[in-house]
Amino acid sequence: MSKVRFTFSIFATVVLALMVASVANAQATRTWVSGVGDDVNPCSRTAPCKTYAGAISKTAVNGEISTLDPGGFGAVTITKSITIEGTQGQGYGSILHSATTGVNIAFDSFTAVGETRKSVRLRNLNINGGDSGLRGIRISGGNPGSTNSEVFVEDCIIDGSNGSPGRGIEDARSGGGFLSVSGTTIRNMAGSGLSTLGNTAGLKIVVNKSQFLNCANGIAVSSNVKIGVYDSNMSGNSGAGLFVEDTDGGANTVMDVDHCIVAHNGTGFNATTGNSSIRVSNTTATNNTTLFSQAGGGTVLSYGNNQAGGVAFGGSVSPT
Repeated sequence: MSKVRFTFSIFATVVLALMVASVANAQATRTWVSGVGDDVNPCSRTAPCKTYAGAISKTAVNGEISTLDPGGFGAVTITKSITIEGTQGQGYGSILHSATTGVNIAFDSFTAVGETRKSVRLRNLNINGGDSGLRGIRISGGNPGSTNSEVFVEDCIIDGSNGSPGRGIEDARSGGGFLSVSGTTIRNMAGSGLSTLGNTAGLKIVVNKSQFLNCANGIAVSSNVKIGVYDSNMSGNSGAGLFVEDTDGGANTVMDVDHCIVAHNGTGFNATTGNSSIRVSNTTATNNTTLFSQAGGGTVLSYGNNQAGGVAFGGSVSPT
């Protein structure tokens, strides 16, 4: 009897291994979606899926979801390293996310074996909140969930999140990580165009050739963030074009700004509380109701080569 049980155990183990291998083999390195696709399809080029969510499970770790034609491909939660390519030239892949979050990147749920570098790339997407969206993109993860994590947002449009909290990109990682935003327009947000939450444990952000328009704040970052903003436009925001704070009173929050336009905001530069600072160079700041505000230990510093209404400002900026 024991010999029979032993044989059955071996048989069951072999069957399970074959099932796992079958599932793994079903995931393709590259999948496709189409406005006329169907999520029961294998997401191949000739039999594409209908939504990004439907394609996720059929795409291997570090694979790519490509978009065959213009269409609305639905909100998506990402739990593995992947690229979603909206395929500029065929028309943007669109994500309509009324009353919800468009792209949810949950690094704590990244469980694939060997994912030591967790990387998400979003390119050529039109993420539209339909005037009631909560967030265009939300990034989350603790320690060690978000350790060595990175997100790249490239050549996207994020528009119309007026639900609560109404943010374009919200980075809530508490285990650190890296965020790059390039060639992207974020506009018409009830909250901030780009924001971080709480103590982000050394989060690093680079913003390049991007626009933050008609939001509550253009870019607003919190404790222990190091951010560089280059060749970008923060204009028409009701609060601050650029805002930093240090809520835990210990970590340094630093924003470096170079070759930017900061115009038509309630306040151009706002640094408040603790060891928070904004360092500005080669930037034009004009027609802001208040050029800058610094309070509670926050500082706004200039390299002396900036323009404010045609007048250069330099040194440690003062209200005059």
